[in-house]
This record gives sequence, structure tokens and C-alpha cells, in this order.
Amino acid sequence: MKNAFTRTTALLSTCALLLTACGGGSNTNTNANNSSNNTTTNTATNTTATTGTSGAIPIGIAVAQTSNVALLGQEQIAGVKIAEKYFNDKGGINGTPIKLVFQDTAGDEAGTINAFQTLINKDKVVGIVGPTLSQQAFSADPVAERSKVPVIGPSNTANKIPEIGDYIARVSAPVSIVAPNSVKAAFKQNPNIKKVAVFYAQNDAFSKSETEIFQKTVKDQGLELVTVQKFQTSDTDFQSQATNAINLKPDLVIISGLAADGGNLVRQLRELGYKGLIVGGNGLNTSNIFPVCKALCDGVLIAQAYSPEQPGELNAAFRKAYTDQYKKEPPQFSAQAFAAVQVYVEALQALDKKSKVSKLQLPQLRTELNKQLLTGKYNTPLGEIGFTPVGEVVQKEFYVAQIKMEKDGSQGKFAFIK
Repeated sequence: MKNAFTRTTALLSTCALLLTACGGGSNTNTNANNSSNNTTTNTATNTTATTGTSGAIPIGIAVAQTSNVALLGQEQIAGVKIAEKYFNDKGGINGTPIKLVFQDTAGDEAGTINAFQTLINKDKVVGIVGPTLSQQAFSADPVAERSKVPVIGPSNTANKIPEIGDYIARVSAPVSIVAPNSVKAAFKQNPNIKKVAVFYAQNDAFSKSETEIFQKTVKDQGLELVTVQKFQTSDTDFQSQATNAINLKPDLVIISGLAADGGNLVRQLRELGYKGLIVGGNGLNTSNIFPVCKALCDGVLIAQAYSPEQPGELNAAFRKAYTDQYKKEPPQFSAQAFAAVQVYVEALQALDKKSKVSKLQLPQLRTELNKQLLTGKYNTPLGEIGFTPVGEVVQKEFYVAQIKMEKDGSQGKFAFIK
């Protein structure tokens, strides 16, 4: 159970603060009011010091709206806003609407801690969706744990995230389950793969966790790991690492990084003449890499925890709302963010039927909500999900997609492999 981990949360927070920021330390903006994406006021309306539910029920959204991590955070903002409208149109929490309260985490740990503290102490939210990166979660989740505020990670897939504390859960399946699928898909496309080169961002907690899974999968498949090349998420020039790897003549390249750095690495590998298969990790799982590597993105394989073609009724509604607004298929990060809000909504609905949430004082509401959300089953755009007692997501459906780009690089899509 999680109680065994509560003594370690302070240590985790301290250690994580010593890590290099995922955005390369170049962006220190932690004020969500400065972001053009923040269209919801940061102070939840009609709340009091003792209850968060005398008016609309405030749910905190702490994701990256600025820095290079915003390429992922923007997709999460889209997903939660669609969820807010969808569930409020359906009656909210048995007649009471929800209200999303946004705080920008930017791309580093300090910004995330500040966002969490503001949502908890000033905005008095009932729970938090966020942050964008696992690196940020290891620093900020202990803040929520100490305050006994539920957190649902929408995209935190590194090892041991739920074990941070009793109030920490995630709707994003761990990398250990998802990542191996893309390597197996690559081997299916080219059974002659023998040599593998691995690249990873050494300053990002998730990339370090993900590359360990990839490297284990390579060895489990009986393949030769010819080189492991390191880089920073802030890097733009990968000529040296790419050349070193290409000289070893790999049949497969695996990249764990974020959208901007990962896209640039893909582009430079192709420009230097690498013609083999490329597997991208979860940080490349966004159409925002298309403008980075353009036509050279074509063929990249990425494991997915979501498919727009998932046959559920709710996914059909989510997919239509997203495509109507953005004129493209919804990405995984938007679907997972939608699902995180959905879990809060349906848990609040169930709790409200037992005892009116408007009559619960905020500390009690947060505690009871945390208990309730862990016991439910949710038919989300991801398919049916639930949680283990520790807060780990239980999900049945997973996919692999391959990027297909127009020849001029102007447009692309994720084509799902059957």
C-alpha cells in the first residue's frame, strides 16, 4: 500500500529539485496569467475557506502552457476544455457545474511546484489534473500528497509515479507496458533487424525511465544494442550523436525525448543518410513533431495508449468534438487529459449521491473524493479503465501507430497498425 511510501515523499521532492529542468532551464515563467492559453480565471468563483463547492466545483489543471513542453501541454489543454463543456452540458455533478482552474507549470520543476501550491492554497480546488512530465510529477506530487489533495497524472508514465503517495493516481499507462509494443511492431515490419541504436534525453526523468524499458526490450528480443547516445531536451544539434550511431550501421533507432528535440533528431538522422526504421517514445507522440521533421517524420513508429478509432460511445463524442474544433484527429495527450477530468466528474457524481459534496468541508471532500475515484470503473476515450489500490491505471487496449507524411511535409497523420 501507499502508506509505505509517505516517508519518502519529502526525499523525492528534494532529489527531484536537483535534476535539470526538462525545458533546459531556459523558461522560468510560472505565472499562468501570462499564458494566452489561460482563458479561465485562476481564482475559482463562489468558493469559501471551508468548502470548494458552494458554486461551480473547481478542478485544477496544472500542465505546461509555456516552454518547449507546451507542445504537449497545449494538447492537454484542448482535451480538458472539451471535457469541461461535454460534462457541463450533461448536467455536471448532478446539476452543479465543474469549473476548470488553470495554472501554468511551464517546463520545469519549480514552476510545477508553484502551480500546485497555488491551486491547493489559493484556488482551493478539489483535485488536480497534471503535470505534463514525469520529471515535474516527482517534484510537485509530494506537495499535493502532504496537503491530501488528489492528483491524476494525465501523461506521467515513468516508473513509480503512483507510489509517490496515497493521493497520487494516473490515467496514463506506465511505459513498461506501452513501450515494448513499438519495438515488436518494428521487428514485425523488418524481421531482419539485428543492430539497434538508442538515443535518450539524459536530463528528463521520463526519458531515462523509458529508455531502460526500450533497452531491456531490445535485449529480450535477442537484438544487439550497438550504442546508447545521450542528449539534452534543449539540444538542437545532434550531428555528433547521429554520426556516431550511423557509423555502426544500426537497423533500428529508438529515441526517448520530447517533441522538439526528438523531431530534430529524427530529421538529422535522415539528413545524414540513415534509412532504417525509427521508433519514437511517448514524448514524440504528438502531431506537433510534424512541423519539426516534416516529410522526414514519415515512417516513425510510436506505441499508443489511445486510438481515435476506439469504438466506445464516449470516444465517438470526444473525437467529433475535437475534429470539429481542430480539423484533425485527436492525439493521445488530449484523450488522456479528457479521461482525467472524466474520472473526477464521475467520482464526484458517485460521491454526491452518497453525501452531498456541497455540505462537505474541503479537506473532507478531497479525502472522500480520493477514495471514491480509486474504486470506480470509467468508460473513457481510452476504453474502460480503473485503478489499482495504489492508483495505477488498469487499461486493456493499446496500439501502435506509424507516422505517414505528405511528400511535401505539409501534413501528416498517425496511421494505426492492425
